[in-house]
Amino acid sequence: MTENRSPFLDTLFLLRQEECITIFSNIHNISRREEEDALDYFQTEFEKERLEFLSDTIICDRETAVWAAKVLYHSAQLHLIRENTAAGLERLIPPFTGKRDVSALLSADLSLRFLPQIVSALQIADPEDPLVQMLESVLKQFHYSAIGFDLELEGVNWEEELKDKTYRKLYLERIVEKKAYKLAEIPHINQLLIAEFGLYKDIFWKELKQ
Repeated sequence: MTENRSPFLDTLFLLRQEECITIFSNIHNISRREEEDALDYFQTEFEKERLEFLSDTIICDRETAVWAAKVLYHSAQLHLIRENTAAGLERLIPPFTGKRDVSALLSADLSLRFLPQIVSALQIADPEDPLVQMLESVLKQFHYSAIGFDLELEGVNWEEELKDKTYRKLYLERIVEKKAYKLAEIPHINQLLIAEFGLYKDIFWKELKQ
C-alpha cells in the first residue's frame, strides 16, 4: 500500500478500522493508482474475513470490491458536498454491472456494510433526495449489507438466494446479530433460524416467534 494516501483511501481505512469518516472540501477524482491500491487492500481484507467463514472456494471479487468502495466514498462525500453534483449522480454512483454471485456479495460487503448509516443520515437531511433512492437500489441488490436496515425487499426467492451454505450461514448470523426481526419473520428464513437454534432457541433469540 502506498504511503501517499488520498481522500478515497483514507475514507476506506477510517471506516474499516475506526468506523468513522472524514468529509473533505470537494469530491476527489479517484486515480487508477488509487484503484490499484484499493484492489490490493480489499484482497487482504477479504482474506482476513475469510478466515472467519472458513471457505477456500469463495474468492475476492476485486473489481466489485472497488466498485462498492467508490459507491461508499462518493455517498459519504455527497452527504455534505452537493454543489454542482445533481447532474452527475449516476457517474458518482454507477449501477452494478458485474455478476451477482456469492463472491461479489461478500466482496461488496467490505464497504457496503457501512452504507445504511449514510443512507439514514441522508434521509434525515432530505427524504426526497434522489441519492437516497439510488443508494437504496444498491442495497436492495446487496441486501446482505443492509441487514438491520429498514429496506423493502420484494420478489426475493429466498431458497435460491440462500442456497450457498457459507452465504446462508453468514446471512443468518447477521440477522441474529442485528436482531433483524422483519427478515427473521420471513417463513423460509424463520425455518432456517429455528433449525439452527434447535433446543437453544430461547438462549439465542427468545422473542423470535416460529
